[in-house]
Amino acid sequence: MDPLDDLLRGLRAEGAVLGTPVLAPPYALRFVDGAAMTFLAPLLGSGWIVADGIDPVRVVPGDTVIVRGPQPFLFTDDPARSGPTVDTRCDGRVDSPGPIDDGTVLMAGAYHVRQELPRRLLDELPPLVVIPEDHDCTPLRDYLQERIAAGALGRHVGLDRLLDWLMVCCLRDWFDANRPPWYAALGDPVAGPVLQAMHSSPAAPWSLAGLAEVAAVSRTTLVRRFSDLTGQAPLSYLTELRMTLAADLLAEPGATVATVARRVGYADAFSFSAAFKRERGVSPSSYLIGQKADRTSVG
Repeated sequence: MDPLDDLLRGLRAEGAVLGTPVLAPPYALRFVDGAAMTFLAPLLGSGWIVADGIDPVRVVPGDTVIVRGPQPFLFTDDPARSGPTVDTRCDGRVDSPGPIDDGTVLMAGAYHVRQELPRRLLDELPPLVVIPEDHDCTPLRDYLQERIAAGALGRHVGLDRLLDWLMVCCLRDWFDANRPPWYAALGDPVAGPVLQAMHSSPAAPWSLAGLAEVAAVSRTTLVRRFSDLTGQAPLSYLTELRMTLAADLLAEPGATVATVARRVGYADAFSFSAAFKRERGVSPSSYLIGQKADRTSVG
């Protein structure tokens, strides 16, 4: 399995099309979802994104944008506007613009990253990503625009899943173009096969010798090359991966420490608990209790 697939798997949109019939100046939408990432794509007209810590950025039809949260940000017709704002959420509404002559229509999706594993994406992304029109996702984006304008998209679940597809395409484009160190390691002849093996079978009884055999190099060569590219020794990376997966599994209803231990490659709950507490600073039992309390409070 591609490690990026692991990171992308937990992404789920809550989407909306904003502008019925259109957003007409003056407007200033303040996104208050508190989302880890917000996806934006102007379907008609241009606008400005104003967020703390970055210069205002103008976006136009054809651009796709990812804003890293959870802080609120503005989408406005005028970055210098000091007037009132309208609090806005990507709440799943699909407002079909119908016939459009002028103004702005915006497609938006909020991504609340509730799992541990996809959070590595956030560590790599800058506060704002703008992907221009000439990227591999353009045909899908054009299809969405046509369907929305025709009022033929259907229920908002369909929009959410299409937004997910478009978001994954855009993130892959960004990672391909920018290649942070761990992502670049995927294409390395030594580190790449080892990363693929660990992500495909994290519970396998991997040893340094076994991983070196996967890479067809000596253990010394593997440690040096893997550490240079990812910043971690192979077995340290494996432990972190297992503990991140374990945190997600412990959040599932019905999870127990013993079953999670087996699913991430530990023969018994004791050794797993020791490793989890060493990595996370809390025992898996305490973490599990906290997750159950969170679910109860949400419910």
